[in-house]
Amino acid sequence: MAQHWQEMLPVDRYEVTSNGLLYEYDRKVLTLLYQPLIGPIAYSLYMTLWAQIDENRLMADGSSHHALMNVMDSNLKQIYDARLKLEGIGLLSTYVRTEEGLRSFVYEIKPPITPSQFFLDGMLNVYLYRKVGKNQFLKLKRFFSDEHFLDKEKGYENVTRSFQEVFDSAVPGSPSSHMVEDLRLEEQRVYLDRATSETIKVDEEHFDFDLLLAGLSEVLVPKRAINKKVREAIAKLSFLYGIDPIQMKNIVISAVDESNEIQIDDLRKSARDWYQLNYSDQLPLLIDKIQPLPHVTKVEEPKTQEEKLVHYLEKTSPRQLLIDISGGGEPAKSDLQIVEDVMFQQKLLPGVVNVLIQYVLLKTDMKLTKAYVDKIASHWARKKVQTVSEAMDLAKKEHRQYLDWAEGKQTNTQTGKPNARKKAIRTESLPEWFDKNEEHTNQKSSDNKEMEEKKRALQEKLKRFKS
Repeated sequence: MAQHWQEMLPVDRYEVTSNGLLYEYDRKVLTLLYQPLIGPIAYSLYMTLWAQIDENRLMADGSSHHALMNVMDSNLKQIYDARLKLEGIGLLSTYVRTEEGLRSFVYEIKPPITPSQFFLDGMLNVYLYRKVGKNQFLKLKRFFSDEHFLDKEKGYENVTRSFQEVFDSAVPGSPSSHMVEDLRLEEQRVYLDRATSETIKVDEEHFDFDLLLAGLSEVLVPKRAINKKVREAIAKLSFLYGIDPIQMKNIVISAVDESNEIQIDDLRKSARDWYQLNYSDQLPLLIDKIQPLPHVTKVEEPKTQEEKLVHYLEKTSPRQLLIDISGGGEPAKSDLQIVEDVMFQQKLLPGVVNVLIQYVLLKTDMKLTKAYVDKIASHWARKKVQTVSEAMDLAKKEHRQYLDWAEGKQTNTQTGKPNARKKAIRTESLPEWFDKNEEHTNQKSSDNKEMEEKKRALQEKLKRFKS
């Protein structure tokens, strides 16, 4: 297993540096805008690293991760997971060097983007809205904004003098070589300054722009209209709402104005309207798309069938798994809602959810039943299942119990009585223990055979789709 302790150890040293100066105002942005998205531990890690940098300096003295664990009262896994969140949201860059088997890290903390960048981002602001709700989101917008002073409307005229109008330059002679040298900054030093904050970038490789452009008519949408900014917006919206190139075509067409230009705001609105129309007025949540690195099996190249299946479940999002199982068809809204509820209410990781989806589909004739999914998910959450292999092992171990739950649920539905159990009806008189033994043996044999047939069919379907 590729565990966190394979990526860093308590004895590993680290230093902290800053990509420019951090201001007190940044604390408010981090606390109110970023913390709801990254959680309290990642927020605490950022603040702890920030505090370790001397005031108005860019570098802090080194320390060990064990000391960091003591300061934060957190274990190494929590710190590692928090580090990944900071890296993913653009607040941290990590550098590592290995010498004679000893690792040392440099953590470069980055300033957050400005409130205006955040609220106009098109992705982070949507996640924040879904996380904190409408009322709190509107309060945050008011907190980070103010009334604009409009000169013309209030009758004021700008009479500010320019630099050239106020100052003149007297040049007594050419600068000396000593002066030119003094003006240069020594090597290996940088000026204390504010770094330019960059918004979150979404890799365009996940979106097939060639397919999109092939489906667009040059008459309706000139190719020049899809410039760099529009491409970035399309990639973000595709990631945010799960829009494929075919669906994106109509969204792009609806955002073209009378000048044959694509307006970013109209593009965002059309994408949001499309998502809410298809997903019952909901907005997407920020989640781990695939199994996090600390909980991924570390295998150079999967060889056995089980290793290949584990690798696939770790590298695939739950939504994509449902698409693959259905042969490329879009999952039902109800199925996506069940998966979303499991991930956020039971806090199960994506790879574990994939195992749960496969298991339930095999046991319920390819249907996702919310009550059954929730019951198994809550059991896995209590058992703290975090890897694909752990989930598969527990499903095998508790198979009989899960089968009883499924039978109990079906019987409840049919009889309307709580905890009603299905009992075989026989005309001949046999001892009660014999009935149970026979029923158990026959049922188990039949279940195993049916389970294997469904499993083979599902694996063949996935294999055909991926090929």
